[in-house]
Amino acid sequence: MHATAIVPVKRFSKAKARLARALSPDARKTLCRAMLGDVLEAIAESSEVQQTLVVTKEWDLPVVEVPWTEVPDARRSTHSSAAQRGIERALADGAQCVCLLPGDCPLLDPAELDAALRRARPQRIAIVPDRHGSGTNALILSPPDAIEPAFGEGSRERHEKLARGFGNEVAVERLYSLSLDVDTYEDLTVLRQALDRNPDLAPRTAAALSELRRDVESAAKKGSVG
Repeated sequence: MHATAIVPVKRFSKAKARLARALSPDARKTLCRAMLGDVLEAIAESSEVQQTLVVTKEWDLPVVEVPWTEVPDARRSTHSSAAQRGIERALADGAQCVCLLPGDCPLLDPAELDAALRRARPQRIAIVPDRHGSGTNALILSPPDAIEPAFGEGSRERHEKLARGFGNEVAVERLYSLSLDVDTYEDLTVLRQALDRNPDLAPRTAAALSELRRDVESAAKKGSVG
């Protein structure tokens, strides 16, 4: 099913606070920009995504040669409320399906996303859990307002209950390329290991991590990260 992709993006200066002991504010900004750039380029390769909306207050977004539309987010939005803002815009544009995607899953595989979108149908809510199984990294909603997003700790179960409560079919889609979002030093390590093996999976992020490697390794040696 053709869909509108919605990517809520937090101000880079406020993002990844749990990495503060490993990376400086400038380093975290560099990483966030790189990851978002890879995500947008991957979305652009999807044959099932018709439009990409980036909901954000951030002004220093990555320069990518792919089409996307900025949806200004003037409020101090949470991830969920920014996603809802994107849903409202998608509905206004006539979308019948949306996929809510994170800006910090740079391993996103457009072929895997396309396969999930082809399984979409009205009144079916697809929940893509994080690698731990308890959080939600992505949602596929048809119609776009089938449920109101409720991201955060334990959100997979919360989204399942919401979807069933409104009479929707629920599908848990375990998509490898969307399982790793980067919030902790452990996440960062897993991502770096994946990109050391194959930097082409997310070239912008691989380059940024190569640039930041000394800072991250120094922090680890000092025992300042868990």
